[in-house]
Amino acid sequence: MTTIRIAGVPEHFNLPWHLAIENGDFKKAAIDLKWTDVPEGTGKMCQMLRDGSTDIAIILTEGIVKDITAGNPSKIVQVYVETPLIWGIHVAAQSKYENLGQLEGTKAAISRIGSGSQLMAYVNAGNQNWDANSLSFEIVNTIDGAVTALTEGTADYFMWERFMTQPLVDKGIFRRIADCPTPWPCFVIAVRDEILEKEPQIISKILEIINCNTLKFRELTNIVTKLAERFHQKEEDLEKWLALTEWSQNQLSENVLNNVQNQLLELGIIDKKSTFAEIVKVV
Repeated sequence: MTTIRIAGVPEHFNLPWHLAIENGDFKKAAIDLKWTDVPEGTGKMCQMLRDGSTDIAIILTEGIVKDITAGNPSKIVQVYVETPLIWGIHVAAQSKYENLGQLEGTKAAISRIGSGSQLMAYVNAGNQNWDANSLSFEIVNTIDGAVTALTEGTADYFMWERFMTQPLVDKGIFRRIADCPTPWPCFVIAVRDEILEKEPQIISKILEIINCNTLKFRELTNIVTKLAERFHQKEEDLEKWLALTEWSQNQLSENVLNNVQNQLLELGIIDKKSTFAEIVKVV
């Protein structure tokens, strides 16, 4: 039995992994896949890949591309979710801000430096023609930290996946004033270089197993009910999310990687582009 550690956010996108682990799909292939939930998100998972506390991360495309360019010894082995991530732009329910234009020059709550919530604040600023240099940030670590920051006024807005934040909107804690979809596939599977060198066949088998699971995920019996129970969301919201979400079984293409790097470069998030071979590994 080979032990492999994997990390991902505690969100509905990753239910196929949990079901495959619970069903013993990896154990049948002599793989002990140990999952760690990382509510802090992409910035934390980049750190975990760097320090060797996880072998695999299910991670936001823009975050891991940025971090590999900055020296993270990992590679993207596959796209995991093909469709964009829809980031809701939220303010406190009692906030004076009513529209997106009013947020120019205000402070964004982010989970960590280098997180998706920070990178997407730059993407949103680019979309709105704001001066990216005027962006300021409050590090809040988790959604709970964002609730505190927005409620107490230490930050003005918070960007996070809109369906995961819907319960906070429903409860009257947040108000969503806009959406900002990623201009690329949202989640990829990244693996540390050391593991790719030592266990290429194991990584290949893990991908084969998860791809079988994501192909049939939408057709699973009572899947919307299972999602609602696990993630404490309304079934009608999850039906909308499921209709908008497409999992992938394919490698990240050179064209998509170029698009990501060109936009990150234009926004000043990276200062140089890396080659396809430096970021992507075929297994």
